[in-house]
Amino acid sequence: MIWKAQEWSLQKVSTKMLAEKIGVSASTASESIRRLAEQGLVDHEKYGAVTLTEAGRRAALAMVRRHRLLETFLVNELGYGWDEVHDEAEVLEHAVSDRLVARIDAKLGFPQRDPHGDPIPASDGQVPTPPARQLWECRDGDTGTVARISDADPEMLRYFDSVGISLDSRLRVVTRREFAGMISVAIESGDGAPTPVELGSPAARAIWVVA
Repeated sequence: MIWKAQEWSLQKVSTKMLAEKIGVSASTASESIRRLAEQGLVDHEKYGAVTLTEAGRRAALAMVRRHRLLETFLVNELGYGWDEVHDEAEVLEHAVSDRLVARIDAKLGFPQRDPHGDPIPASDGQVPTPPARQLWECRDGDTGTVARISDADPEMLRYFDSVGISLDSRLRVVTRREFAGMISVAIESGDGAPTPVELGSPAARAIWVVA
């Protein structure tokens, strides 16, 4: 969770942030951080940021790799929807062996991203993160290809499905109305007229694009 919280953000990770993301009390989060610090996995400044040690980073990347490979396997091989796989992978990631993870990786053709566009760490710890930015940061007339869509809200993923936004969709910002928290985009296609879509800021912040 600590690594994922910093993956797409420069915001420092605090005990309060972790408690909110995990859905536990601040005291429970503090106790968990204390145990991780005793194991040499995190450094924690009192009333300050929580950071991973090198050992903690390796352990986090190994678990993220498992999770994202399992999500990809569930979608590609078992027909799950991208809105269904997060919780399933959360359960499975603690049950599979390193050998099985390696077999899944090979079976899938060594994918570099999961169904939501999050990069899958390689077995050597390298992370193929794309140079993406949030759609909400784009200006009128900017275009980009969808590289990542946050999996935090399954209902939002289903909405994106319904309007035709998915990985590799080509989007053009028509009008950005910051005062209203809205952005108008056109989904471009090579064989027809662009499809207009109105997105609120939460949805636009969930989409990451590359030029």
